[in-house]
Amino acid sequence: MRPALLFCATLTLAAQAPAEQAIAAVLDGWHLAAAQADEGRYFGLLAEDAVFLGTDPTERWTKTSFQAWAHPIFQRGRAWTFKARRRAITLARDGRTAWFDEDLETPNLGPARGTGVLTREPGGWRIRQYNLSVPIPNDLMKAVKAQIEALAKKP
Repeated sequence: MRPALLFCATLTLAAQAPAEQAIAAVLDGWHLAAAQADEGRYFGLLAEDAVFLGTDPTERWTKTSFQAWAHPIFQRGRAWTFKARRRAITLARDGRTAWFDEDLETPNLGPARGTGVLTREPGGWRIRQYNLSVPIPNDLMKAVKAQIEALAKKP
Protein backbone atom coordinates (compact mmCIF):
# COMPACT_ATOMS: atom_id res chain seq x y z
CA MET A 1 0.00 0.00 0.00
CA ARG A 2 2.83 2.40 0.73
CA PRO A 3 4.09 2.52 -2.92
CA ALA A 4 0.60 3.55 -4.08
CA LEU A 5 0.55 6.46 -1.62
CA LEU A 6 4.00 7.57 -2.74
CA PHE A 7 2.95 7.32 -6.38
CA CYS A 8 -0.14 9.49 -5.74
CA ALA A 9 1.93 12.13 -3.95
CA THR A 10 4.37 12.19 -6.87
CA LEU A 11 1.54 12.65 -9.36
CA THR A 12 0.11 15.52 -7.31
CA LEU A 13 3.46 17.29 -7.16
CA ALA A 14 4.12 16.71 -10.85
CA ALA A 15 0.71 18.17 -11.69
CA GLN A 16 1.65 21.49 -10.09
CA ALA A 17 2.74 24.26 -12.41
CA PRO A 18 6.37 25.38 -12.03
CA ALA A 19 5.27 28.65 -10.39
CA GLU A 20 3.19 26.76 -7.83
CA GLN A 21 6.14 24.46 -7.11
CA ALA A 22 8.38 27.50 -6.58
CA ILE A 23 5.84 29.12 -4.26
CA ALA A 24 5.41 25.92 -2.26
CA ALA A 25 9.21 25.68 -1.97
CA VAL A 26 9.37 29.26 -0.62
CA LEU A 27 6.67 28.58 1.97
CA ASP A 28 8.18 25.22 3.00
CA GLY A 29 11.64 26.81 3.18
CA TRP A 30 10.27 29.66 5.28
CA HIS A 31 8.71 27.27 7.78
CA LEU A 32 11.90 25.19 7.85
CA ALA A 33 14.04 28.30 8.44
CA ALA A 34 11.97 29.08 11.56
CA ALA A 35 12.32 25.51 12.85
CA GLN A 36 16.09 25.72 12.30
CA ALA A 37 16.32 29.26 13.75
CA ASP A 38 17.83 30.54 10.49
CA GLU A 39 16.85 34.17 10.98
CA GLY A 40 18.57 35.45 7.83
CA ARG A 41 16.84 32.97 5.55
CA TYR A 42 13.49 33.36 7.33
CA PHE A 43 13.35 37.14 7.00
CA GLY A 44 15.03 37.04 3.60
CA LEU A 45 11.95 35.31 2.22
CA LEU A 46 9.75 38.22 3.29
CA ALA A 47 9.30 41.18 0.95
CA GLU A 48 10.70 44.44 2.32
CA ASP A 49 7.17 45.79 2.88
CA ALA A 50 5.81 42.49 4.24
CA VAL A 51 3.21 42.34 7.00
CA PHE A 52 2.83 39.45 9.44
CA LEU A 53 -0.50 39.07 11.23
CA GLY A 54 -0.30 36.86 14.33
CA THR A 55 -3.03 35.13 16.27
CA ASP A 56 -3.40 37.89 18.87
CA PRO A 57 -5.44 40.96 17.83
CA THR A 58 -2.45 43.19 18.64
CA GLU A 59 -0.08 41.31 16.33
CA ARG A 60 0.23 43.28 13.11
CA TRP A 61 3.89 43.61 12.32
CA THR A 62 5.87 45.11 9.51
CA LYS A 63 8.90 43.05 8.51
CA THR A 64 11.16 45.32 10.58
CA SER A 65 9.03 45.20 13.73
CA PHE A 66 8.44 41.44 13.39
CA GLN A 67 12.16 40.82 13.04
CA ALA A 68 12.93 42.97 16.09
CA TRP A 69 10.34 41.05 18.13
CA ALA A 70 11.50 37.63 16.86
CA HIS A 71 15.27 38.22 17.04
CA PRO A 72 15.65 37.03 20.67
CA ILE A 73 13.61 33.93 19.85
CA PHE A 74 15.83 33.07 16.89
CA GLN A 75 18.90 33.67 19.07
CA ARG A 76 17.83 30.81 21.38
CA GLY A 77 18.54 28.40 18.55
CA ARG A 78 14.94 27.42 17.77
CA ALA A 79 11.99 29.58 16.83
CA TRP A 80 8.70 27.79 15.98
CA THR A 81 7.72 24.75 13.99
CA PHE A 82 4.90 24.90 11.45
CA LYS A 83 4.30 22.01 9.07
CA ALA A 84 1.87 22.49 6.19
CA ARG A 85 -0.54 19.55 5.91
CA ARG A 86 -2.58 21.01 3.05
CA ARG A 87 -2.00 24.00 0.84
CA ALA A 88 -3.90 25.69 -1.98
CA ILE A 89 -2.18 28.21 -4.25
CA THR A 90 -3.91 30.56 -6.69
CA LEU A 91 -1.94 32.54 -9.25
CA ALA A 92 -3.01 35.87 -10.71
CA ARG A 93 -3.41 35.90 -14.48
CA ASP A 94 -0.18 37.85 -14.92
CA GLY A 95 1.75 35.20 -12.95
CA ARG A 96 3.35 37.76 -10.63
CA THR A 97 1.06 37.47 -7.59
CA ALA A 98 -0.11 34.39 -5.71
CA TRP A 99 -2.57 33.81 -2.87
CA PHE A 100 -2.43 30.76 -0.68
CA ASP A 101 -4.01 29.11 2.30
CA GLU A 102 -2.50 26.26 4.26
CA ASP A 103 -3.53 24.05 7.15
CA LEU A 104 -0.70 23.83 9.65
CA GLU A 105 0.35 21.37 12.30
CA THR A 106 2.00 23.24 15.18
CA PRO A 107 3.17 21.94 18.54
CA ASN A 108 2.30 25.15 20.41
CA LEU A 109 -0.97 26.26 18.74
CA GLY A 110 -2.35 22.90 17.66
CA PRO A 111 -4.12 22.98 14.31
CA ALA A 112 -3.62 26.39 12.73
CA ARG A 113 -4.07 28.10 9.38
CA GLY A 114 -1.83 30.37 7.40
CA THR A 115 -3.02 32.54 4.54
CA GLY A 116 -1.18 35.11 2.54
CA VAL A 117 0.13 36.70 -0.60
CA LEU A 118 3.42 36.32 -2.44
CA THR A 119 4.79 38.40 -5.29
CA ARG A 120 7.40 37.48 -7.86
CA GLU A 121 10.35 39.82 -7.53
CA PRO A 122 13.60 39.82 -9.53
CA GLY A 123 15.22 37.53 -6.93
CA GLY A 124 12.28 35.10 -6.78
CA TRP A 125 9.01 34.77 -4.91
CA ARG A 126 8.71 36.76 -1.66
CA ILE A 127 6.03 36.62 1.02
CA ARG A 128 4.26 39.98 1.13
CA GLN A 129 1.64 39.12 3.75
CA TYR A 130 1.16 36.19 6.10
CA ASN A 131 -1.85 35.78 8.36
CA LEU A 132 -1.60 33.12 11.07
CA SER A 133 -4.87 32.05 12.65
CA VAL A 134 -6.36 29.29 14.74
CA PRO A 135 -9.60 28.07 13.17
CA ILE A 136 -12.38 27.73 15.72
CA PRO A 137 -15.01 25.06 15.05
CA ASN A 138 -18.48 26.58 14.73
CA ASP A 139 -19.75 24.45 17.63
CA LEU A 140 -17.23 26.20 19.93
CA MET A 141 -17.64 29.73 18.60
CA LYS A 142 -20.30 30.92 21.06
CA ALA A 143 -18.17 29.94 24.07
CA VAL A 144 -14.98 31.37 22.56
CA LYS A 145 -16.76 34.62 21.70
CA ALA A 146 -17.96 34.93 25.31
CA GLN A 147 -14.40 34.40 26.58
CA ILE A 148 -13.01 37.03 24.21
CA GLU A 149 -15.70 39.53 25.23
CA ALA A 150 -15.03 38.87 28.94
CA LEU A 151 -11.30 39.38 28.41
CA ALA A 152 -11.91 42.63 26.54
CA LYS A 153 -13.88 44.02 29.52
CA LYS A 154 -10.96 43.50 31.94
CA PRO A 155 -9.00 46.66 32.76
